[in-house]
Amino acid sequence: MDKRIRFETKEESNTRREREFLALTPSERLQWFLRSFNARVQEDRPTDNFIIRKRDHGLR
Repeated sequence: MDKRIRFETKEESNTRREREFLALTPSERLQWFLRSFNARVQEDRPTDNFIIRKRDHGLR
């Protein structure tokens, strides 16, 4: 995907991104989808955030 900065509305951006994605071959779409998960992985580093985690086993 193109990494250039663009000045456009959200609707224009979504339309352009959809058009570019649909122009890919099915195998390219699969590769793009799988690569998108790598971009979301965050390092475990200490922060000042308050984090609440849901327990799988319920209340005790």
